[in-house]
Amino acid sequence: MYKTILQQKLPSGQTLEICQGDLTAMKVDAIVNAANAHLAHGGGVAAAISRAGGPAIQQESSAWVRSHGPVSHAKPAYTSGGNMPCKYVIHAVGPVWGSGQEEEKLAAAILGSLALADELKLASIAFPAISTGIFGFPKELAASIFMQTIPEYFEDQPHGTLRQVMLVLYDTPTLTTFCQAFKEEFHLD
Repeated sequence: MYKTILQQKLPSGQTLEICQGDLTAMKVDAIVNAANAHLAHGGGVAAAISRAGGPAIQQESSAWVRSHGPVSHAKPAYTSGGNMPCKYVIHAVGPVWGSGQEEEKLAAAILGSLALADELKLASIAFPAISTGIFGFPKELAASIFMQTIPEYFEDQPHGTLRQVMLVLYDTPTLTTFCQAFKEEFHLD
């Protein structure tokens, strides 16, 4: 279950939502996994997705890396949703705080995920707060990057298939931070 907290229709027609809930339970075309370059889903959001999706998630992820090599920030991988209600999991590599060029890497991961969803002809996608957990990215900065990057993508790609983008946040501190950035970006009270 999830609850939509804030929603905004973008000038290009897509809907951006901030939700509180369990990413792994979302009935969307794709959820985004906050992954590492080798798609070893050992902790944080990745571990939760791997548990909920079952063994297929790690098996398909390992096969992807064997075929394509490590995943980059700008070019995410994808697998099936396994046992989850989503069709796909898009595995976006978020930056580790302190690794250098973190802001650009996070924006690249967001843009790459949106582009892959359009390439797969998907209508809906749900993101976690990539890199703000075990990778240590400051929540306020990440929220600001999400709020700038998503509308910019749709300004540049207004005719893609994506219609709904959800930021699905689990804990109250992250939700509060992202709601504040959302209100600032869209000039809401």
